[in-house]
Amino acid sequence: MEPFRLTASQAVAKFKDGSLAVEEYAQSLLARIAQRDEAVKAWAHLDPQQVLEQARKLDQVPVDKRGPLHGVAIGVKDVFYTKDMPTQFNSSIFKGSAPEVDAACVAILRHAGALILGKTTTSEFAAITKGPKTQNPHDANRTPGGSSSGSGAAVGDYQVPIALGTQTGGSTIRPGSFNGIYALKPTWNSISREGAKVYSLLFDTVGLYARSIEDLNLLADVLELQDDEPATSPFSIKGATFAVLKTMVWPNVEPGTEAALEAGATLLRDCGATVEEIELPPEFDSLPEWHRIILGSEGRTAFLPVYRDAKEQLNEFLIGHVENRTKITRAMQVTAFDSIAALRPKIDDIGRRYAAILTPSVPDEAPIGTESTGSAAFNSIWTALHTPVINVPGFKGANGMPIGLSLVGPRYSDRHLLNVARSVGEVFEEKGGWTRSL
Repeated sequence: MEPFRLTASQAVAKFKDGSLAVEEYAQSLLARIAQRDEAVKAWAHLDPQQVLEQARKLDQVPVDKRGPLHGVAIGVKDVFYTKDMPTQFNSSIFKGSAPEVDAACVAILRHAGALILGKTTTSEFAAITKGPKTQNPHDANRTPGGSSSGSGAAVGDYQVPIALGTQTGGSTIRPGSFNGIYALKPTWNSISREGAKVYSLLFDTVGLYARSIEDLNLLADVLELQDDEPATSPFSIKGATFAVLKTMVWPNVEPGTEAALEAGATLLRDCGATVEEIELPPEFDSLPEWHRIILGSEGRTAFLPVYRDAKEQLNEFLIGHVENRTKITRAMQVTAFDSIAALRPKIDDIGRRYAAILTPSVPDEAPIGTESTGSAAFNSIWTALHTPVINVPGFKGANGMPIGLSLVGPRYSDRHLLNVARSVGEVFEEKGGWTRSL
């Protein structure tokens, strides 16, 4: 196997047994990027010489001083500060900006020995649906999703094994589905967001991408994602109970996801699980609107500084936030804040009845075109509720493009959910009908 195809966990094992040097690994990844960059365009900043210099330094670290991510390449969404690379937010306002400090999560990964490969593309400030230059690695005529466009595409295309994203609406889970990879939106604020561009303090969440659950667990260990009760491993689907939940946004569904959800439920039943179709109580029906209200009101605060400094360089949608063009009142804000907060313990109670909730990740496969990153309809409610969500790949749409399904659990059940996703993912990837072919 060529080194660029290794998962993070496989690379760690080879570094440990001495069968692979970090520099050789980095050269393989850089060659893959050079070969595929014209088709995918996943990187906002990549300096091959800097990557190789990092790799050589890592090769010199004594074996007993090496961290748990020693040598593993990581892509970093260009909304996180990186002390040795520019952070530009896909905004002309910040072109060439280099704060020379690491975001908290980047600092943790770097301390664990990670090879920070480069900065991946994002929509402007991770806040609009207009996509960056990036194209879906499985079909260059389609979007890779967003706003974590480059991270999802780079992991899906074997240009890097793991990557950082963010989610404020659907910016981690949607690219996970569109690119056929695993994506974790952890419990809100379980990973520090210090040093990341703020859109909404109430929703912004650091997201993680990988091609295996083993790699997500590796990142979860380093980032100290912990449940109160350790996960029982391995999780057995046989005898477990799952919920299937279409949610109030089901009218947005299209044939690919409708078929995937039915197939996913059938596969779980075939493995011996009990699968119950449930509905949320009517008090949840306003969640999408409350998410929209909070996003607009928090965006009004977040983008006021750049509006004052460089309004003419700011996207019109963000100008609309600052100018409150949708006429969000303070009373509407308070209602949205308090109503969502009241629902969080209720969704936790529902989630605790099941091994996990199975629900759509996206309306369908990635749409044609790169101007729009697609719909976050099936994601924003979980972002608002602060629950952990994992996109599990394995299904496909009418055009052969990947479609994933989401597993959801109560807040701070991230490790349990990863344990469930490992077993579910093995089944979905083997029998769901879609396989990686890049």
